[in-house]
Amino acid sequence: MAASATPVSPTRASPPRAFGRYELRQLLGKSAGTMAWLAFDPRLGQEVMLTLPRVQPPDAAALELRLREMRQAARLNHPNLAHVIEVGVQDHWPYLAVDRALGVTLAEWLAQQPPPTPLEVAAMLCQALQGLAFAHEAGIAHHDLQMHHVLVGAQGQVRLAAFGVADAPPAASDDHSLRAQRDAERDVLAVGVLLHQLLSGAPVLDESDIAAVIARLAPQGRDLVRLPWTTPQPVPEGLRAIANRCTASQERQRYLNARTLLRALEGWREVEEKGQGDPIALLIDRLRTVGHLPALPGIARRIAKLSTTDTQRTDEMAELLLQDVALAFELLRQVNSAQVRGTQMAGSGAVLTLRRAIALLGVDGVRNAANGLRVWPGPMNEAAAAAMARLVNVVRLAGHAAQALRPPGYDAEVVFLVALMQNLGRLLVQYHFPDEAEQIRHLMQPLPPAQPEERGHPGLSEAAASYAVLGVDIESLGAAVARHWGLGDEVQHMIRRLAIDKPVRHPDSDADMLRAAASAANEAVDAMTRLPAAKIGAAIQQVSQRYARVLELSPREVQEALQGARAALQSGTAAAAMPRTLTPANAGGAA
Repeated sequence: MAASATPVSPTRASPPRAFGRYELRQLLGKSAGTMAWLAFDPRLGQEVMLTLPRVQPPDAAALELRLREMRQAARLNHPNLAHVIEVGVQDHWPYLAVDRALGVTLAEWLAQQPPPTPLEVAAMLCQALQGLAFAHEAGIAHHDLQMHHVLVGAQGQVRLAAFGVADAPPAASDDHSLRAQRDAERDVLAVGVLLHQLLSGAPVLDESDIAAVIARLAPQGRDLVRLPWTTPQPVPEGLRAIANRCTASQERQRYLNARTLLRALEGWREVEEKGQGDPIALLIDRLRTVGHLPALPGIARRIAKLSTTDTQRTDEMAELLLQDVALAFELLRQVNSAQVRGTQMAGSGAVLTLRRAIALLGVDGVRNAANGLRVWPGPMNEAAAAAMARLVNVVRLAGHAAQALRPPGYDAEVVFLVALMQNLGRLLVQYHFPDEAEQIRHLMQPLPPAQPEERGHPGLSEAAASYAVLGVDIESLGAAVARHWGLGDEVQHMIRRLAIDKPVRHPDSDADMLRAAASAANEAVDAMTRLPAAKIGAAIQQVSQRYARVLELSPREVQEALQGARAALQSGTAAAAMPRTLTPANAGGAA
């Protein structure tokens, strides 16, 4: 990529045109707002790229305003912004000059080599977004991001050029901060259109002018832009979700600032470059600095008090520990990490009950684990802590429901923990990346119709929303952390929820049965906590139908399981350990 980005002087078929002291040699690109020329500066003895507006400022005041904005932008200093060597005016035309040695335009670069891979596209746009975010944070928008304003250097460095040359689009409000926000959102949308063009290998909506594409999208237009399934190279699902979110038909579903889109692309790149087996790279630094999850207030004190009671039994302590999701996970992490290291549990399977963890670690080990956790709320602010508390309650509700739905012969504590761990990725994202977690929930919400005669838009699935925000499936994050903790393939299999869009087949093993019971509980709890009241009954009916053959569920049994789970959550005690009664044919084995 780097070698082909060296500027090459074009062969001139006609005498150069003069623009002041400059010789205009070639038109590099144009849009409705700007035009970029390759020019020669005899005074400096070098080639430059000149960018001018397509329309002259109407009067002296407008010219002075344009020059002032161009000079303000020229003062920006960032590795991904093209250094400006001159801002001037010639015959009432304001212009901006950058050194041609910085690179070729993106259109020239594409013409010199094969189409870039999706990873190369993401890497290039991450560089562009770094520069764009820096400019936005300095209060400067571009107003006309185009292919001829993206420069690719000889070493592959990407720089954005020509900030402030184009007029800002008409504003719907006189509020300066609101206008700046809308201008920044328009720039980010332009990057999204550019992402579509680079991945599809063709101009979006057959328009070479990105501004013309934006004018055809909502809210001004009615065109829909989604990445086609036929592209020069296969586009991975995560990147496809990011691209489609960029140009979503509903404005509130799009990326609203450069940093948000940058984080999504960087997250996808990191996962893709390391392979599908290591999405833990997204969280590893945070896990090391702030821990996995925060413990509930006072839990260490309560454990210390219980451990001094000689008559305290292991199962009673386990019941207390199950009330704290973070501590339950920490104990499982510790005992299973020890297993991976080949210590006292070498040769045995994964530990999936707190009773066994307590027996292996001892009371002192449990106490040390509790003292080693960050106390609630950790680094979370008030809003993030409130959202985390709600999620923890939902997760524990699913655990209690799974206990009620489990077939006979299966350990209540195991199915509770499997249901909890099917939410591990969600809990980690909420704790470590609360802003991204809020974006995911926002994208999952259905949208009302823009006009009374139109239909509303369903929200994105959790997987699609997670890809669009983080660049990785939230389920994969949870499975990767479980693997990092030392939990084996069987556990990683159990803690992945069954896919909603696929039928539930009869389980082949105890692990499959536990996975199904936990998945049914999580789906039922999601229906109860996410849907409007009028839709909950139908959703519960659908859950019971999906799992009818495997778990012999009826809608009434699912409703009763949810009611019992809610009562257990409110009372602070474990859910009833008694499972439902099934026929011998579907009873399965003990876990």
